[in-house]
Amino acid sequence: MSQVTEVAIKDLRAKISSIRFGMFTTLNDDQSLSSRPMTQQALEDSGILWFFISDRSQLAADINRHPKINVTFSNPSDSVYVAVSGHAEVIKFKEKAAELWNPAVAAWFPEGLDDPHLSLIKLSIYNAEYWDSHTNKMLKIFSIAKAAIVGEPPTGIGEHQKIEFN
Repeated sequence: MSQVTEVAIKDLRAKISSIRFGMFTTLNDDQSLSSRPMTQQALEDSGILWFFISDRSQLAADINRHPKINVTFSNPSDSVYVAVSGHAEVIKFKEKAAELWNPAVAAWFPEGLDDPHLSLIKLSIYNAEYWDSHTNKMLKIFSIAKAAIVGEPPTGIGEHQKIEFN
């Protein structure tokens, strides 16, 4: 993996690590989009993002039919917004499930790691895009107000980055 990619993944991990839930969007059979909250478990250095899932869920069926997905993360209080696109697979991988297991997952899978429907979503990221407005709120308000008066888009109120994965 190139140094740029390692830095990009580290940066992406820093953006989403404190955001517990992502809105996981799939394509339904009727070509409409469905989004549901999912708890991200880990982002590996290889660009794989992991989630727990039941293989009986509608989400699993949607992924199996249409594996191209999008997950969005947001933390409005810190002005951080992230969109991740990739290829999802529903897989059985008991060793990985054991590695990622935590008490919150037990609520969904009462039989624990032996639950016959326990599966993982392995999301291979194609690209990620984030907006991070780390500027304090007063400076943002000032910049937006100034832009409105001048008639130009605001500047200096954050960063926008797009990351392409191989």
